[in-house]
Amino acid sequence: MLAGPILRRLEPGRLVLWLVGSAPLGLTLVLAPKESEPRRVLLDASHCRVVRVGRHACIHLIDVELPEPLPQDTLIEYDLLVAQGDGSEAGIAHWAPHLLHAGAARPNMVLRSRSDNILYGSCRKPHHPAPDGLARGDDLIAENVERADERPAMLIMCGDQVYADDVAGPMLVAIHALIRRLGLFAECLEGAVVADSEELYRHPASYYRREELLPAFNANEALRNRFFTGKKKPIFTTASAQNHLMTLSEMMAMYLLVWSPVPWQLVADAPAPALDPKHEERWRRESKALVGFCRDLPRAARLLAHVQTLMIFDDHDVTDDWNLSAKWETAAYGHPFSRRIVGNALIAYMLCQGWGNRPEVFQEALDEMTALADTAAPASDNRLDAPVQDALIGRLLAFRQWGFVVRTQPAIIVLDTRTRRWRNRRNPGHPSGLMDWEALTELQHELLDETAAVIVSAAPMFGVKLIEVVQRIATFIGQALIVDAENWMAHRGAASSMLNIFRHSRTPGNYVVLSGDVHYSFAYDVEVRESDRTPHIWQITSSGIKNEFPHGLLNWLDRLNRWLYSPRSPLNLFTQRRDLAISPRLPDARQHGERVWNGAGVGQVWLDAQGRPVRIVQHNADGRPSTRFLAPAQDASRAAAAEQPLGKH
Repeated sequence: MLAGPILRRLEPGRLVLWLVGSAPLGLTLVLAPKESEPRRVLLDASHCRVVRVGRHACIHLIDVELPEPLPQDTLIEYDLLVAQGDGSEAGIAHWAPHLLHAGAARPNMVLRSRSDNILYGSCRKPHHPAPDGLARGDDLIAENVERADERPAMLIMCGDQVYADDVAGPMLVAIHALIRRLGLFAECLEGAVVADSEELYRHPASYYRREELLPAFNANEALRNRFFTGKKKPIFTTASAQNHLMTLSEMMAMYLLVWSPVPWQLVADAPAPALDPKHEERWRRESKALVGFCRDLPRAARLLAHVQTLMIFDDHDVTDDWNLSAKWETAAYGHPFSRRIVGNALIAYMLCQGWGNRPEVFQEALDEMTALADTAAPASDNRLDAPVQDALIGRLLAFRQWGFVVRTQPAIIVLDTRTRRWRNRRNPGHPSGLMDWEALTELQHELLDETAAVIVSAAPMFGVKLIEVVQRIATFIGQALIVDAENWMAHRGAASSMLNIFRHSRTPGNYVVLSGDVHYSFAYDVEVRESDRTPHIWQITSSGIKNEFPHGLLNWLDRLNRWLYSPRSPLNLFTQRRDLAISPRLPDARQHGERVWNGAGVGQVWLDAQGRPVRIVQHNADGRPSTRFLAPAQDASRAAAAEQPLGKH
């Protein structure tokens, strides 16, 4: 067993799980609700689809509909028994003991009847020096492992679960060693400097110099001239492209290495490549960070085996600035190599993230993936057929069902803010709206007649205004790519449509918007003015799980934002915020009046019966006490108490 199980969609009558084995496995699912007789479900082809991604790597997509619903709000132990050659069966305690809490014989789950306790976060970069917020989330489960009423209903990962465009050198070495060990598929690379994946892995620029191999750099002079009229602008605009993943096998190996400690054991003896002296210090720094990542990884994997996990992509799951503008799209999808890189990331995302959110919409794509895997026969040197691969990529680039809805109380609506963009036709280089008119219309339809909703948007709908203004200025001078000018207010049509949805008489009165992306955390109370009713919105952002904003820079931006865009500032009249009343919730452990919190970790929000937040917490991964975001009344009470003479508290 290489990775998993990861609990995905969980309902009383349906369970969706994901795992990867080195071969097709004979599996039996055991379900043991507390104080009930265990059930056994043989995971035959009707319940488990096996997708091969290499000679010794098979993804098992488990989707079980149960004839008798499971109980809610109670502990349910479960196991996955693997049939052995001698007729015996081995359970999780045998093949993944790191997934068990102290004293437990099996992992467990809780099917909550309400989504009123949610963990959430984004941006998990393995080689960032901060501890892993998923390991902190595991601590929260361990504290309440036997208390069903205190367990979160779900973990929502809001984007950047992997960084395909920002990869440490030691991680890339582990990826290539795992490709060899598992026999992950090879592929041809049309339009690249190299002919195929094997040549890519051997190329002198494969480590710390991959920007030389990406489209539109000096190695592809004609391509650069074709798309950018001689200007030195790459298609892939990330500043960290030195180890950018390119092949499907690299993407798949990355997922295995970020979600399970087992693959690391298979590549522990992978030798370091020959490095230029200028890269040696970076290698040592990244190696140290990855040691910490691997130390936390068993706990992160245990969290994913104990709580329902929903996922949606953001740009780094594919590449930085993915679909930022119409001009970017024209360049990226007009060249076979850049199209292949984006497409490979989407295939890996479908197999490792997207399918588990909404299995029923991926059947045709999985059929094509199976057909693609069948082309990599031993006679073809384990190489995928390029036309079949490109056809699958074409399907996924045109796919329009990445977003999804979970009909709980309150409803959870997870937005696709990357692939259905409102393009700026007049200025193709300007940022696109995060969702186009049709997608926003569909969002409004999903919200009709709901009393409350949780909306998951990778980028905050209501962010730090000063940073949005900086992005707008950069866009005006033609430098949108430099500052990642992606926010809901950057496109007038998308911003206006979104605000009109909130004003609609049949959409909810209470909204919670969960976001990530920005590498700092904050919470705003928002009211929309000039409406027949006053919808209440809470913008809650937790970022990153394993990433942080530069501390000194964020402190200055936070201070300037408070001075320039306070609720009474006249500058708000010149922004979309003239239609909004925004009150920040302040961190209880703040210094100097900060409104944002900088530190890796995972967020948690508790909701009341009307879908309103009653508690918002950022659990810090570095061992500091959890940070609570205080409502304005709570913060005023705390300040008044602090001003009382000593002995009067």
